[in-house]
Amino acid sequence: MSQETARRIVEEVGGAANIASLTHCATRLRFQLNDSSTVDKASIESIPGVMGAVPQSGNRYQVVMGGAVAGAYNDIMQLPEMASAGQAAAKSDDDLKKELRQGGVRGSHAWMDNFFEFLSDSFRPILGVLLGASLIIAFTAVLDALKIIDFRAADKGASWVFVDAMWRSVFYFLPIMVAYNGAKKLNVDPWIGGAVMAALMTPNFKDLAKAANTTCETPKFGGDPICTAHIFGLPMKLADYGGQVFVPLIMVAVLAVLYKFLRKIFPDNLQMVFVPFFCLLIMVPLTAFLIGPFGIWLGATIGGGLAWLNTHAPFVFAILIPMLYPFLVPLGLHWPLNALMLVNIKQLGYDFIQGPMGAWNFACFGATAGVLALSMKEKDVEMRQTASGALAAGLLGGISEPSLYGIHLRFKRIYPSMLVGCLVGGIVIGVLGQASHGVKTNAFVFTSLLTIPVFSPMLTYAISIAAAFFTAMALVMIRGYRTKEERAEALAAREASLVTAGAPASSSAPAGSVTAAAATTGAAAAADATTPATGAPVAATKAPKPAMLPDTVTEIGSPLAGTVVPLAEIPDPVFAAGTVGTGVGIDPSGNTVHAPADGRVVVAQKTGHAFGLSLDSGVELLVHVGIDTVNLEGRGFDVHVAKGDLVKAGDPLVTFDRAVIEEAGYSLVTPVLVTNHKKFAHVDQIRSGEVQVGDPLVATTAKPAKTV
Repeated sequence: MSQETARRIVEEVGGAANIASLTHCATRLRFQLNDSSTVDKASIESIPGVMGAVPQSGNRYQVVMGGAVAGAYNDIMQLPEMASAGQAAAKSDDDLKKELRQGGVRGSHAWMDNFFEFLSDSFRPILGVLLGASLIIAFTAVLDALKIIDFRAADKGASWVFVDAMWRSVFYFLPIMVAYNGAKKLNVDPWIGGAVMAALMTPNFKDLAKAANTTCETPKFGGDPICTAHIFGLPMKLADYGGQVFVPLIMVAVLAVLYKFLRKIFPDNLQMVFVPFFCLLIMVPLTAFLIGPFGIWLGATIGGGLAWLNTHAPFVFAILIPMLYPFLVPLGLHWPLNALMLVNIKQLGYDFIQGPMGAWNFACFGATAGVLALSMKEKDVEMRQTASGALAAGLLGGISEPSLYGIHLRFKRIYPSMLVGCLVGGIVIGVLGQASHGVKTNAFVFTSLLTIPVFSPMLTYAISIAAAFFTAMALVMIRGYRTKEERAEALAAREASLVTAGAPASSSAPAGSVTAAAATTGAAAAADATTPATGAPVAATKAPKPAMLPDTVTEIGSPLAGTVVPLAEIPDPVFAAGTVGTGVGIDPSGNTVHAPADGRVVVAQKTGHAFGLSLDSGVELLVHVGIDTVNLEGRGFDVHVAKGDLVKAGDPLVTFDRAVIEEAGYSLVTPVLVTNHKKFAHVDQIRSGEVQVGDPLVATTAKPAKTV
């Protein structure tokens, strides 16, 4: 990613001054902003290389970059303007989330938010090695399918045993990795969490099965012997904890309570020694005697229930999984199922969830392919770049986030087409997989083209994902992925960019306020343009917006009555610095915000505190009612418009209760800012003192005509 792209991302999120902290995960930049209400999602998504923008609560903002996220993060952190953000911007993911937890609840159910965030962050840091290991598994599966080497044979030779070790290392020691991440997530020394699980995976622990006071018995229905060691007279059921995930998750939750208790009772100068000492002394036996056996039982019980459904109603199961995933993944609720896949492989030797899940993934990728095909047909360069990157990440890596966040959640027409693809893929597995009770795999892999040989029956799986992929792709190509309004906006944007790129060398447009005559003249000039040499007509392009005509001055009226406050005196450092836009503030005397001119509402916060307007003149305006009023969560605001509404000059946007805002201790000063100020030569305050609704407030001056 270029430094210019990095700079644009920073600018569009409100500048370095608006960034409280920045980190990244596998596919997304994760911003914690001082004020996210001013960020224009569409502007961020228009940046080349950005696959999507995901506004979140609590002033959090995610920018989807796909596989380029690490480079994007590094480029942003190297920007000179980020030096002032310094340590704050470079906070770790855990420090950032700790602050968010302290700052309040993100949703209506805090415990649920915290639970799924805990699951997510226990696995997210190891997604890379899981993906790498899954590709090694795919490689061995291909060799096995081609009869080059039988990886299931016990005597396959040292070389291939060593290849097995390359991927088994990740899955065998997964409990230690999960314990480390989970402990870190809960603000516990992660090395203690890792050490507790490691104790149960040492050769010493395994040798307990051979001890003199250990008894073993074979289960009635067969299987490996169940051994019980007698430790200081207490029975301890032994188990192989390699590959377990429920055990470390439960263990670190208990460890967190103990760890915080010990830190309270020991003085600071003794904590380094005695807190780890007592944690190990208590948690290793507790995990070995109670948590370990319970975690294994819990995973086996849940997995057994799903296995029962897959065995007795495979058709229902095959449809249920791919139809659920499109709703679980955006909310982060798919992590429990991912954990169960690992449990199934450990307990049963195979997993039956990943096969139907593949139908969802490939329906997702198929929808992206449909978008790519349409973008190529429409010569939409931006969407073509986004879709091609997302499709590559999906087909080769099995990663759905770039497609999901970069495209599908942005355009509401895609999801129905994708769901039909999920349904078709599930039905194919349900019909063709009846005899085999679905599609199975003996390894945890990311469902991509490279991992097809891992699934059995492979042909059933291949047909099902192909059906899901091409169904979703065809429906998107037939139905389109944009609504009629979205298509019109996209076409207008492309035409406007063409006009900007090929603007005439000179213009006789006079300076002064924009008039209908000026707009008409500009449109006629664009429509009747001919080439200087031959007089041949030039391809018709859309005329530039009136305010963009060279040297044109456009006056913008006040959206509410009150006293003008200069930009630098607005009681908020981000607004006062002009980071968000250039304009003025108004200390209101009334209680209603009006549209200052004709245009479209592009941002209408449900809380009623901020509105973004795209005026017909070409000026983009932000009206932010009060300072920090987002914290009122809509209390005291009566919103009259919605995003996408067309408004006329004077139309009311929102009515606010002054008493509610003042009682909460927030300033009523309302910034009125031109957010696309960089497209103009300058933006000036043209009024001071008292103003009424509609009185000239600020003026934009278009850039002069380019000379050859």
